[in-house]
Amino acid sequence: MANDRFISKLKSQANRMPNKPGVYLMSNDQGKVIYVGKAKGLKNRVRSYFTPKPPNDKVEAILKEIKTIDTTVTITEREALILENTLIKKHNPKFNVLLKDGKSYPHIEVNLNHDFPKFAFHRGKKRSKHARYFGPYPNVYAVRNTLSNLQKIFLLRNCTDSYYKNRSRPCLQFQIKRCSAPCVEKISQKDYSFNVNQAVDYLKGNDKSIIDNFIIEMEKASTDQNYERAAFFRDQIANLKVIQSQQYVDGTKKVDADVISLVDQRGMYCLAVLFIRQGKILGSRSIFPSRTKYNSNQEILATSLMQFYLEHDIPREIILNRSLDGKREIEQALIESQKRHTKIKDRVVSYRAKWLKISVANAEESLKSKLASKASISNQLTGLTQALGSKQKLSDLVCFDVSHHMGDKSVAACVRLNEEGFSKKDYRRFNIEGVTPGDDYAAISNAVQRYYKRIKTESQDCPDLLIIDGGKGQINSVKKVLESLSIKNQMIIGIAKGDKRDPKNDRIFLEGLKKPIDMNGQDPAKFLVQSIRDEAHRFAITGHRAKKRKQLLQSDLESIDGIGPSKKRNLLTQFGGIQEVKRASVEDLLSVDGINKNLAKKIFNYFNPN
Repeated sequence: MANDRFISKLKSQANRMPNKPGVYLMSNDQGKVIYVGKAKGLKNRVRSYFTPKPPNDKVEAILKEIKTIDTTVTITEREALILENTLIKKHNPKFNVLLKDGKSYPHIEVNLNHDFPKFAFHRGKKRSKHARYFGPYPNVYAVRNTLSNLQKIFLLRNCTDSYYKNRSRPCLQFQIKRCSAPCVEKISQKDYSFNVNQAVDYLKGNDKSIIDNFIIEMEKASTDQNYERAAFFRDQIANLKVIQSQQYVDGTKKVDADVISLVDQRGMYCLAVLFIRQGKILGSRSIFPSRTKYNSNQEILATSLMQFYLEHDIPREIILNRSLDGKREIEQALIESQKRHTKIKDRVVSYRAKWLKISVANAEESLKSKLASKASISNQLTGLTQALGSKQKLSDLVCFDVSHHMGDKSVAACVRLNEEGFSKKDYRRFNIEGVTPGDDYAAISNAVQRYYKRIKTESQDCPDLLIIDGGKGQINSVKKVLESLSIKNQMIIGIAKGDKRDPKNDRIFLEGLKKPIDMNGQDPAKFLVQSIRDEAHRFAITGHRAKKRKQLLQSDLESIDGIGPSKKRNLLTQFGGIQEVKRASVEDLLSVDGINKNLAKKIFNYFNPN
């Protein structure tokens, strides 16, 4: 606890603060922001921290670390609310609720300026004023599924513009009746535009109007004795009705809403967001707020809402499963930050109540699954601790693996696991160079040296356990590397493939022991080591394949005299890939920036030697 003199100094600072709306930042003796708060009146709010008896555990914990207080005055309380959550995202304070949802949500992008628009997957900022965006969708699968439906019903193209411009014959999508092949004029612009308009209506949720239009077109084609076209619309109506039957939708209620449920159990919270667009459920996403030990349900929900919608578009309605203090202030702050109108509701009936019930069920199931997974990992870590005879519980594990093809393009990977599961933000890959091709000992030592050198430079804590894919030889080579870095007491184990490469026969070696540890084939601790080894292998081989693909791509083009990185990029951008460059004629190649007639002939002759 800070001494009385120091507390007195902070009290004096609080007394001099203006009693206006604003934000205050509390920092520790290292200058790290540990808490960000907002206030309708800064003076009264900050002074409340320095009462004779702390009002709650959270204030008491903050007072043990606080050293300085900085304030920012705002004009309104709504501005303070927005600034508070912006600063929480920026400083990541230890006593604030943090919404762990770093991913952006995918949309469907339609560029209506093109004569034959495509409907494409899009993630990130909305980059074009001339495009329309539909969503957000909760995950990639939901977007892919919707795009697949659009292709199946409306035969819309999904290729890149460069690929589209350089087609001379229909691709496989046309053959399997997933595209109308506008690239080679298999469909008129008028008919394609009709399909695009129907697809846009589909994304808006106007399924009934689409069926009505299809019926009109079918009857017209039948009257004109164009029975093939009539059959086409008949099939599309059937496809659309099948898809409708698979979707939970109230077509009469064109509501755009996010239905949000917060549930808690055993000290862990889950926030489930159910996305409703035009009365259609697009799917849901579960998010797990962190640092909730000292925070109430109200604070967690309010902070999560602000952080979520500072990064994502707000819908017309936000439906909550519990009442929210300061609901109107939060609502106005969201409107002010995004310049769009929304309404926060916590008392709903009819179809909105059904959506809320689905959202709560999703939150409860996600939390149950998360807790079960966390308990399972914790049990496995406890078992591994006992099996290895460690005095302290092993809760932070790293594993290294190397992938190559006959010594070529070696890539080492490091994955990390803690009590929450795999920590993907801590994954690392290392390109291995300067070692004898195929020398796994040297490759794994190189990666470990670089990884631990960085740990030492940045004064980070070493993991509790280092796992190596290999046996005693790999362990000994890694041990020498750590000794050269003056790193001692690092527990190391190796996992080596057993007879017939059967996982039941995997052997686990502990540094310092000659024989492998005796672990039953069904032992949870052994399963944990195998799981992290397999994840490291997956991550390594993915990197190796990407490196190999990149080299193959470069070697095909850059081995041609006169082709450098710039011309290679122009060729791939223009044609959409190496295969289309290979098929291109001399005249096609001449349309690329930087390619003259002589160079075009060289490229053509390189890929067409006969």
